[in-house]
Amino acid sequence: MALGSLFRYFSNDLAIDLGTANTLVYARNRGIVVREPSIVVINKLTNQIEAVGNEAKEMLGRTPGNIEAIRPMKDGVIADFEVTERMLGYFIRKAHGRKMYVHPRIVIGVPGEITQVEKRAVRDSAQKAGASEVYLVEQAMMAAIGAGLPITEPSGNMIVDIGGGTTDIAVISLSGIVYSRSVRVAGNEMDEAIINYLKRKYNLLIGERTAEMIKWELGSAFPLEEGLSLVIKGRDLVEGIPKELTITDEEIREALTETVNVIVDAVRMALERTPPELSADIMDKGIVLSGGGALLRALDERLRHETGLPVVQAEDPLACVVLGTGRVLDEINLLRKVSIR
Repeated sequence: MALGSLFRYFSNDLAIDLGTANTLVYARNRGIVVREPSIVVINKLTNQIEAVGNEAKEMLGRTPGNIEAIRPMKDGVIADFEVTERMLGYFIRKAHGRKMYVHPRIVIGVPGEITQVEKRAVRDSAQKAGASEVYLVEQAMMAAIGAGLPITEPSGNMIVDIGGGTTDIAVISLSGIVYSRSVRVAGNEMDEAIINYLKRKYNLLIGERTAEMIKWELGSAFPLEEGLSLVIKGRDLVEGIPKELTITDEEIREALTETVNVIVDAVRMALERTPPELSADIMDKGIVLSGGGALLRALDERLRHETGLPVVQAEDPLACVVLGTGRVLDEINLLRKVSIR
């Protein structure tokens, strides 16, 4: 196929990082055009969508009884088929300036250990949302491409992509995955761990948005040089009234211990299973962190401490998967190599 016709062939095409926490859409020749939370607010009486994305996130925990805020993705896969389809349709239309009759080819990043049933659910949702063709690619591979790793070379590259629902770890060489592991523990589990910790220790009930804010303000994977504290508000489970409380980074580190340990153990296991030649490359190049979870304070330091290897954070951790997916849109031969059946 000539280059000119290839560009026409892929004119409306989109790359989508359909994440548990956020959905990012990359349009050919335009870059990232959508970067919004994977949340849909639905009116249960009329079954109408009230809001999607940023607007829907503002409503989290604040909706009346007849209006429900839904996260249709769980652990990196579709939990609510119909709502995912409607959310995808909304994001596809938004990416194409609200045009109704655009049927783009779509490349979607999915977790490494996704089942055949889950793959079919993603494909069907995208097709019902208006896609003419759907290609699935592994998130870890896309994150490595998006982070600028030389994946086509005969040397080992290790990526740890910590999203909202899954942590995907891969060792890549010659455009292929030598070892990959996906654990369903990531950013959302960290939020839940904070909610449960405060409930257990202080009988204080907080919402998802507050837990996420605490994670970014105080969360860390390794002791900090200077202590941090934060005043938070929630509901006292004993008295049933609003309550204010001051918490410290040490407490939140304790709350996150179990979740962070699962990620550290998965990285260790990946290193143990890596062929020796590629291990030597990883010793030189180090481990690259991507995904929203990579922004957890001192996580790179913790992994350096545990593995003795250099650990670096990708330039734009949140966008690595969609940038990598966007790149394979432009390179048809690479797309054929990396797409999964």
